[in-house]
Amino acid sequence: MAERINAIIWGAPTVFLLIFTGVIFTVKLRFIQFGMFSYILGKLKKGRNIRPQLKTSCMALGAAMGTGNITGVASALSIGGPGAVFWMWVSAFLGMATVYAENHLSALYTDECVKGPMAYLQKGIGSRLLAGAFAVCCVLASFGMGGMVQISSMSESIKNCVDISPLLLSFIIFAAVFLTIKGGASRIGSTAQLLLPVASIAYAAICATVIAVNCNRLPGAISAIIRGAFGVKQTLGGSVGYTVSAAVSAGIRRGIFSNEAGLGSSPLLHSSAESSRSVKTQGMCSMLEVFIDTMLCCTLTALTLLCSGTGNDITQAFELVTGEHTEYIIAAIMTLFVLCTVIGWYYCGETAFHYLFSHHSNNAFPFVFAIAAASGAIFSARTLWTVSDIFNGLMLLSNIVGLLFLAPKVKNE
Repeated sequence: MAERINAIIWGAPTVFLLIFTGVIFTVKLRFIQFGMFSYILGKLKKGRNIRPQLKTSCMALGAAMGTGNITGVASALSIGGPGAVFWMWVSAFLGMATVYAENHLSALYTDECVKGPMAYLQKGIGSRLLAGAFAVCCVLASFGMGGMVQISSMSESIKNCVDISPLLLSFIIFAAVFLTIKGGASRIGSTAQLLLPVASIAYAAICATVIAVNCNRLPGAISAIIRGAFGVKQTLGGSVGYTVSAAVSAGIRRGIFSNEAGLGSSPLLHSSAESSRSVKTQGMCSMLEVFIDTMLCCTLTALTLLCSGTGNDITQAFELVTGEHTEYIIAAIMTLFVLCTVIGWYYCGETAFHYLFSHHSNNAFPFVFAIAAASGAIFSARTLWTVSDIFNGLMLLSNIVGLLFLAPKVKNE
């Protein structure tokens, strides 16, 4: 039953709605994606203090960059072939305009009591019901997709390297997560700022080495992506339509799961910034996060898999350069990525929980969240994926409704 509901929520109409929303904001904002780098470089040249914003960006990027950047890309290639990568790029390009709109509206309406999508859903379109529905789904998604599912994936990679009791591993994870999130947004941002660059640089370096070792296959990999995106490799008949359809569906969906543009998590995280009222800066930095997540990290994963010739298994691809230490390296990188994702999603869940129960103490929320996340090391998350996808989809749909209603409020400043 849950799988059927999930298929309906994430069906073709949702994919079309996301593309449509991205096109609307891309045109309305006059292709603002192309002005992102010049704006951010301009800020850096002026010597502005970007340290507080860097913490927020690392927290937001950490929440998006998780197992989806590795296993999600492999899944997209398995379902849609190399052409799915091209449609992930399309998803990211259009998603950059959508995520700018999210953060623009959040900066306009956020205050000390109401933040992120809840702010523009409640105060912008005047719907407490829609804001409440988003908040409920966000809390549940933070426990599932943001906590248990991520920890389950991480624990599996750790168990491949170390013979450790699931209960002991769960306790260690609980302690690490709880001590981090108990410190609030500042400690979460500082932790993400420390862990994310280490994981990203290590992962990128290994991917780049695999690609360099197999550089003779790089032109063929790029050609396969372009051909697969439009079904050029096929000849006649329905095979072309089917192949293109599979590539579009897999690429768009996995792109959304990876960069979370339109989901509503980015404005929640950026609402923690000291300069959260800076409309332009929040929007531009959120666009850069989508670019790094999908255009860089996911593309590196895809090219590594395509150039390695080992199929869609990142472990086998890494073994070409890291040898017998591969499982330990992947476990370490996965752990860093997952911890960043978990603590980032905690902030999303906590903010939504505070909106729903503003008159009650939420001191217990960090403890409950840490227990729920750590339990992912004990229980299988296979069924949780489907349920979490449903809550993510409901978050997205309520958020997109708000974005489209408030589109006139979004402008390129």
